[in-house]
Amino acid sequence: MIITPKIRGFICTTAHPTGCRQLVTEQIARTQARPVDRTGTPKSVLVVGGSAGYGLASRITAAFGGGARTLSLSFEKEPTAEATASAGWYNSRAFDDLARDAGLYARSVSADAFSDETKAEIADIIAADLGGIDLLVYSLASPVRRDPDTGTLYRSAIKAVGEPARLKTLHVERGVVQDIDVPVATDEEIRATVKVMGGEDWERWIARLQARGLLNPGFRTVAYTYIGSELTWPVYWAGTLGRAKEDLDRAGKAIRTALAPLSGDARVAVLKAVVTQASSAIPAIPLYLSLLFKVMKEQGLHEDCQDQIDRLFRAAVFGDRRILTDEVGRWRVDDWEMRPDVQAEVRRRWEAVTTENLMDLSDLTGYREEFLRIFGFGVDGVDYDRDVSPLDGADSAR
Repeated sequence: MIITPKIRGFICTTAHPTGCRQLVTEQIARTQARPVDRTGTPKSVLVVGGSAGYGLASRITAAFGGGARTLSLSFEKEPTAEATASAGWYNSRAFDDLARDAGLYARSVSADAFSDETKAEIADIIAADLGGIDLLVYSLASPVRRDPDTGTLYRSAIKAVGEPARLKTLHVERGVVQDIDVPVATDEEIRATVKVMGGEDWERWIARLQARGLLNPGFRTVAYTYIGSELTWPVYWAGTLGRAKEDLDRAGKAIRTALAPLSGDARVAVLKAVVTQASSAIPAIPLYLSLLFKVMKEQGLHEDCQDQIDRLFRAAVFGDRRILTDEVGRWRVDDWEMRPDVQAEVRRRWEAVTTENLMDLSDLTGYREEFLRIFGFGVDGVDYDRDVSPLDGADSAR
C-alpha cells in the first residue's frame, strides 16, 4: 500500500516503516561520527520507554556510542496486513536489526511497563541475558496507568492548579494563533496525574530489580523531565504536570538513598523542549516550540533529541560529571534553551505573535516537519510513492 500520514488532532495514526528505519539509521550514523572514550561506560542498559524520542536516542547513544548491550521496553501497536504499526514498533525493529549487525546485544519488549508482571518478565530477561545492569533510563510517557496494588486505572489531566489560566496556543494544522482557557484541576485530578507521571513507577522498577540482585555495583539511573519557560508554566510547571514532576524529584532522592549500598546514583535530567507526540498534546507548547526553534536556530543553539542525549551522556553518564547541576540535584541539559538571551527573545515574539505574523516570527514549518518525522514521514531518501507493506520489519520482531 501507499502509506501516507493520517493526522487526527495531535495524533498521527499511521507510521512509515521505511521512513522510521531510515531515521534510526541516520541517528546511529550521527552517534558513530562522534567517538567517545568508553572507559567506565555502562555495559548493560535497560531503557524503559526506549522506542522513540529521548528514550530511543538514549538507547542509540548507549549502544553505538558506548558499546552497551541494550534492552528496551515500550508498549507498541503491532502491524497488520491492512494497518501500520506504531512508529515505536518500527523504530525498535530497526534498532534491533542494526545493533545485531554491529555485533551488539539488542532486545525489544512490548508490554505494559507499569505492571508488576512486566517487571518480573524484564527481570528474568536481565538475569538470563545480561546478569545485571549498569544503567536504567526511565523515559516513559503515558496518559494512563493502572496501579498494580489496587487495580485502579488513573488518567492524567493537563490542567492548571489553584486558579484558571489563559494563555496563547497554536492550531498547528491551520496555523492559527488563539487564546485558550485552562481549567483548574480537582484534587483527584492532581492526584491521578501524579500517580501516572510522577516517580512511583520509577521507584518500583529500581526496588524490583534491586531485590533480585540485578543492579551492578556503581549502578546509575536517570529519569527525564521538562521544566520549561515561565511562558508555559501556567499549563506546565505550575499545573498538574508540574506536581507530577515534583514527585519525580522526590523519587530521585529516595532512590539515591536506596542505592547507597551499591555506591549508585539516581538523577532527574531536565531536557530541552522538542517535538514529541506527548508535547503536541499540551496547550501552548506547540506555539512555544515554534518560536523557540526559530530563535535557537538563528543563534546556532538548536538541538534535537540525539544532540541532547549525546551531550547528557558525554557529560554525565559517560563522562566526568562536569554537567550543570541545579539546587535540587537535577542534571540540566536545558541550559541553552533557558539562556537569558534566548528566553528574552522568545518572550518578545510570544507577546507579538499573531496568526498574521506567525510564519515570520516562528519556525512553524520546522515544527510540522519534525512532527511528521516522528512517524517516519518527510525523511530524505525515502520514496513515499513506493508500495510498502505495513509488515515490513515483522520478520525481525522478537
